[in-house]
Amino acid sequence: MAQVTRSTIAPLHDKISVTLSKEDYLPGFEKSLKQQAKNVNVPGFRKGHVPAAMLKKMYGPAIYQDEVLRTAGQELENYLRAENLAIFGQPMALPSQTQQSIDMANPGDFTFDFEVGLKPEFDVPSLTNGTVLTRYKVDVTDEMVNDELKRMSQRFGKMEHPDVSETEDDVVFFETGVADQQGSTERPVMISRLPEALRAKFIGAKAGDELTINPATDFADAGEASTFAKEILNTDQLEGEHTAKVSKIGRIDLAPVDEALFAQVYPKDTPADEAAFRTNVREDLQREYDRIAGERMDSEIFENLVHTTPIELPKDFLKRWMQNGGAEDKPKTAEQVEAEFPQFEHQLKWSLISDKLIGDNGVQVGIEDIRKDIKGKVMSYFGVEDLDDAPWMDNYMKTVEKDEKMMNETYQNLLFGQLFEKLRGKFATEEKAIGEKEFFALPRPGAAQHQH
Repeated sequence: MAQVTRSTIAPLHDKISVTLSKEDYLPGFEKSLKQQAKNVNVPGFRKGHVPAAMLKKMYGPAIYQDEVLRTAGQELENYLRAENLAIFGQPMALPSQTQQSIDMANPGDFTFDFEVGLKPEFDVPSLTNGTVLTRYKVDVTDEMVNDELKRMSQRFGKMEHPDVSETEDDVVFFETGVADQQGSTERPVMISRLPEALRAKFIGAKAGDELTINPATDFADAGEASTFAKEILNTDQLEGEHTAKVSKIGRIDLAPVDEALFAQVYPKDTPADEAAFRTNVREDLQREYDRIAGERMDSEIFENLVHTTPIELPKDFLKRWMQNGGAEDKPKTAEQVEAEFPQFEHQLKWSLISDKLIGDNGVQVGIEDIRKDIKGKVMSYFGVEDLDDAPWMDNYMKTVEKDEKMMNETYQNLLFGQLFEKLRGKFATEEKAIGEKEFFALPRPGAAQHQH
């Protein structure tokens, strides 16, 4: 009978040894050999009538080795299940001092050594030690309302095409030669959204002009430079000067702030006058900034839990697991593992913490919750208020439920939505009024802890 023993390599890092005798694997070997005899085709013999000696000579060594390894793996799996061990990833075979020979001609005892990383037990102190988090309240000013009204007027305004760009509110269209999803090869650039030092190049432009751009120097933000280079210049090269040809100029004739605009923005409950319209816009802005501030607070909770929860990890095991392929099934170099490990460790800790808190707080998401969420989003998208007005919904949902990616993403969103809703109530908070610019200038949550 197989013997399984366990010993410690390091904290949360164990060795499991599986020792097999021939009685453990020979019955399975003989059974597999007989099964092979029923299915194999050998020229000169009828199927299922190949002599046993010939069959054993041809296929025996491979079947023998497979059966020994399969039996060892099954014994390991049975042990892990019986001991109820919570481990990271999958067990890994420890490199042997000498290559073990699995010889069909000499059946005997075999010992296989595996290493496992054990998941730790831990507490989450910040949920009970009175940690106070800041809940920001962005003050929506008259200036912000005016800016939003201008955006609405632009959105519902009419595009004109003058000969020359004159102000930063103008749009310059470039000919890229590359069609987008709508088949257009033109790409618009609003001058006001460019870096201030670059805007002068665009004012005074007209159809046919070729503007010279150096993304690396004209843009301070590398992301904006990369986007401009790909979308307008059709290149991944940021260094050096590139030319972009102007196809036309666009100027939006702003829609007046009147009853027509009120109805376009709020068709279901149209404000009676400009004062009521401004009130609606202010309330919508406040809701949006409250949502953004709420997301920031969730990020603060996330970072606080990860960085203040003491969790010991079997780092040596995890690094070797990553190097052997880990969850990606793609081996990495030692250098890659060292570079990627901090982010991997950060996410792994959150996975452990969130799994614990989901269980501790009884967070559950069922299939009906997923269906309801998807239906609600579809109805909102199409402006449907009653399922009776969407007779196509049942067929649509049958198709959606076959989309594993969408179903899983919806499940994850609902699961973590419920979790953070519970976590928000477990932290003491203090509200702080803040201006829009000051809010967006705040360092990202966890920035201090991520500086190593």
